[in-house]
Amino acid sequence: MSIKETKTQHNTMGNSKSLFFLIIFTVLISFSSAQGTVKGGYWYSDSGLDVSDIDSSYFTHLFCAFADLDTQTSQVTISSSNEPSFSTFTQTVQQNNPSVKTLLSIGGGGGPSLAANFAGMASQASTRKSFIDSSIQVARNYNFHGLDLDWEYPSNDTDKTNFGLLLNEWRSAITQESTTSGNSALLLTAAVSGSNQISLLEYYPAQDIANNFDWVNIMVYDLFTPGGYSTQTQPPAPLKNPQGQFSGEEGIASWIQLGVPANKLAIGLPFYGYAWNLVNANDHGLFATANGADTDVTSSGDGSIGYGDIREFINTQSGVQCVYNSTFVTDYCYSGTTWIGYDDTQSISAKVTYAKDNGLVGYFAWQIGSDDSWTLSKTASNAWGS
Repeated sequence: MSIKETKTQHNTMGNSKSLFFLIIFTVLISFSSAQGTVKGGYWYSDSGLDVSDIDSSYFTHLFCAFADLDTQTSQVTISSSNEPSFSTFTQTVQQNNPSVKTLLSIGGGGGPSLAANFAGMASQASTRKSFIDSSIQVARNYNFHGLDLDWEYPSNDTDKTNFGLLLNEWRSAITQESTTSGNSALLLTAAVSGSNQISLLEYYPAQDIANNFDWVNIMVYDLFTPGGYSTQTQPPAPLKNPQGQFSGEEGIASWIQLGVPANKLAIGLPFYGYAWNLVNANDHGLFATANGADTDVTSSGDGSIGYGDIREFINTQSGVQCVYNSTFVTDYCYSGTTWIGYDDTQSISAKVTYAKDNGLVGYFAWQIGSDDSWTLSKTASNAWGS
């Protein structure tokens, strides 16, 4: 299959859908959902973006990341360094958008050690209760509208069973607290793997997820990176992949196959990309020969680079060429031996349109501190519409 690419003049994504996905969508769209549209964004405390500088007008939901899991008590805690910004997060972002909902995100991508901590907490009824009760208390004390779990990742059948128990008990406690307090029930969401390449989806309790979460954020990014033994440039977060490998479309379809309805899925939008080091500056397309990450344009050892820094590279380096690839729904730019794969406005717009057309609840971005003058946030919001 030919790879369609345009320089400067971009083509919009075609409207064709796979027959399988259309059938699944037709069946599931009849399910109603009490949850309205999700235009979500994660604010990360170490991003360098002050909470007061967030333009919340582009979002319906903002996630404050991250609260911690105390391994000694199994309670949800907020570090002393995050206390000032977390305690006023909701009040601050609602000044510009009084209707925006806020969720406290717990966990993060802390690697195997953090995943093991979550697994340990979920393994016993007493520690699950400590986690659940403290999470609700912290959310109420800090005026959040909900809670978000970022457990990366459950990794075996025991984790799957305990994850399901945690969700059932968490939802029950949230319902009970709402009845007792008279407050609206807290929202309950999670960020989950978007590909079996990253973490086996079979270790998620899909039915418990469908029954207990208001929706889940599907992390359909970091599908291809310059780390490890990468020897060629690749699209970090392709929506489609005609080579039959991993893609956003495949990740979404996988969750629907597991039994989570489309209207409880939000597609992930990466506000960052990855830089590869080309072996030959004259060979600069997708799947060009590369030698791992290009760390000259980013201080990150894995080659990750925020959208704002990508725009700076494009605007300040000489001879930068930018390409939109409509086959994979991805962007890349290159100059010399530096090659960066990322999502620009056309990819973002195409992904959001795809999500809306296929009955998803919405989208979310990781993370908004990497946006450039709110370019991608505005693009996503406009693509979905009101």
